[in-house]
Amino acid sequence: MSSKIKITSAILIIIGTIGLIYGFMSTPASVDEVTTMLADSHAAHGDTHAVSNTHAEVDAHHDEHHAEHVYDQLKNRPWASIYTAALFFFLLAVGAFAFYAVQNAAQAGWSPILFRVMEGISTYILPGGIVVFVLLVLSMLGYNHLFIWTDPDVVAHDAIIANKVGYLNTPFFLLRAAIYIGGWAFLSWLMRKNSRKMDENFNESLFKKNFKVSAIFLVFFIVSESMMSWDFIMSIDTHWFSTLFGWYVFASMFVSGITMIALVTIYLKSRGYLPEVNNSHIHDLAKFMFGISIFWTYLWFSQFLLIWYANIPEEAVYYVQRIEDYNLLFFGMVAINFIFPLLVLVNTDFKRVNWIVVMTGIVILIGHYLNFYVMIMPGTVGESWFIGIPEISSILLIAGLFLYVIFNGLAKAPLIAKNFPLIKESKHFHY
Repeated sequence: MSSKIKITSAILIIIGTIGLIYGFMSTPASVDEVTTMLADSHAAHGDTHAVSNTHAEVDAHHDEHHAEHVYDQLKNRPWASIYTAALFFFLLAVGAFAFYAVQNAAQAGWSPILFRVMEGISTYILPGGIVVFVLLVLSMLGYNHLFIWTDPDVVAHDAIIANKVGYLNTPFFLLRAAIYIGGWAFLSWLMRKNSRKMDENFNESLFKKNFKVSAIFLVFFIVSESMMSWDFIMSIDTHWFSTLFGWYVFASMFVSGITMIALVTIYLKSRGYLPEVNNSHIHDLAKFMFGISIFWTYLWFSQFLLIWYANIPEEAVYYVQRIEDYNLLFFGMVAINFIFPLLVLVNTDFKRVNWIVVMTGIVILIGHYLNFYVMIMPGTVGESWFIGIPEISSILLIAGLFLYVIFNGLAKAPLIAKNFPLIKESKHFHY
């Protein structure tokens, strides 16, 4: 790992940590502070008006309740920011490993030359999972209100949430989280271990073992990923549910993982590594970026259209809140995640041009971060959202940790899987 990567990672982590600490310290200290802030805001916009004595008490009670609501939202904001960034990068790494497992299970001939890049990205699953798990534990312990079902007072006065207590309770929730994260981390470690053993001396049993582990992971993943999406994201909006949600989250993390594989591959090639990687390999990665972007849009539109057409209040409320309070981001991310990749990557020649793939990849990653942002923020900070210091600092902090971990992982093994049976086919792949 180059000193440039180490320095860049350290700078990102330091700046991100300082900014996030500032985000926590700048949150209101009390409801009275929020009340004053709201009063000043109303005065600045000329919202002052005379009220009769009859309505004075009602207005005062309403203002107090609103101030408490805004106070809870603002206290949640830095927590929601770091949770969004941590979850996005963690699931990105899981998505990259899922792609690796698919290639192994399919015994693909074009991709083995990229396997070490996929393995390097997958090294983030364990540390990234630990960060997410710690944030979940802190939330369960009451350090924030990201998950309203953890508040006994809310559950006591909400029949819908009370009926879900058998599933949404702290011990069972954390047990499931440990199973998801532990299972993904263990299987990814096992596959990397077997892959690196083959560098020393080819052993057919190791090749077969990784094939079996890939199949086991994919079966486990297809179930656990859906449940993870219900727990880590959908349970934030506890009243709402969607049977498409697991697939929707999968498409987002899968295309993000593939995009990161392409970006890291192109970076390494630009630094003189992976000389056997040719434009055909990049072309195929870009095809997956294009195809899964279309798949994500199909799921987004299917979920949105069915709920919009049925117009059932308990389902539609999810989109009403996002269209009212997150209008620009909600529809903007669709343009970023669908229209931009469609217009650029539909051209076959563009899929072979590195700078175009890099530019499109960066846009895709930004778009899918915004997708996670729009999934998480409305249920945690409501209308009190803003992309400012806590949000940007959280991205920098987790991105710095991510870069350090994956490049450290890449440095621990040769960048080409030497004795992999299909490596010669991959080196001579042309499309």
